[in-house]
Amino acid sequence: MAEDRETPVPSGAPTDPKFGEQGGVLTYGSYLRIPQLLDQQRPASEPAAHDELLFITIHQAYELWFKLLLHELDDAGARMLDGETYLPRVRLTRCKTVMKVLIEQVDIIDTMTPQDFLEFRNRLAPASGFQSVQFRELEFLSGLKDPGFIRRFRGLSDVERDRLAARLERPSLWDGFLAALRHAGFKTDEPTERVEALRAIATDRQRHGGLWDLAESLMDHDQSLAQWRARHVLMAERQIGTKPGTGGSAGGAYLRSRVELRCYPELWELRSVL
Repeated sequence: MAEDRETPVPSGAPTDPKFGEQGGVLTYGSYLRIPQLLDQQRPASEPAAHDELLFITIHQAYELWFKLLLHELDDAGARMLDGETYLPRVRLTRCKTVMKVLIEQVDIIDTMTPQDFLEFRNRLAPASGFQSVQFRELEFLSGLKDPGFIRRFRGLSDVERDRLAARLERPSLWDGFLAALRHAGFKTDEPTERVEALRAIATDRQRHGGLWDLAESLMDHDQSLAQWRARHVLMAERQIGTKPGTGGSAGGAYLRSRVELRCYPELWELRSVL
């Protein structure tokens, strides 16, 4: 009878019995909490309108992407406050790619006709995208701080109100960028000092390439937000025309009024003085 022998373990193979499927401790579904995730799409109409699942899915996907954007931008801002330039650019580059996805997702909503939206739209009031706490956090962090939003929000929980209030108090990405300039020896207290600092960086990229690339990454972020707002308003006007929003806003008119917002006007104005 042959003597029992252990099967030799290939070089470099994991020896932990819990690795992969061997231990059965963690699965794709349990790690990503798929059952709980797929249980969150609950139409309000009865019977459920066919396109309501599309509407819910798109907006929940937006909120997941907003969560990731906040994660990346928080890290970028903290690192800029410490004078870093490289990793903040890495974070902002990722955010630019995420924003491309957010803009392209609007095309999916555009496959819904106005008639199909009207089947369930009245069920949404007074809920509105205007009430997205994470998107307002994203705007506040990016530099568009408006305390009035907290007063105008309907249905905010205490936790959400505290989150927005904290965002108003925390440094923005622009504050982080100015800190990075100061770490590099530039003065930033007065507008004229910032103009001179930006001109010096722009005209000597050999010496200040990291700061120039960081400024351009902030421009990419600002531009992406503007493109998302512009795409959003076209979608809204295609769906509801001039009707007011479900949350009581002016609908397309309100969205259009925000298209021209800029998070970093001094970076845009720099183009005029180069």
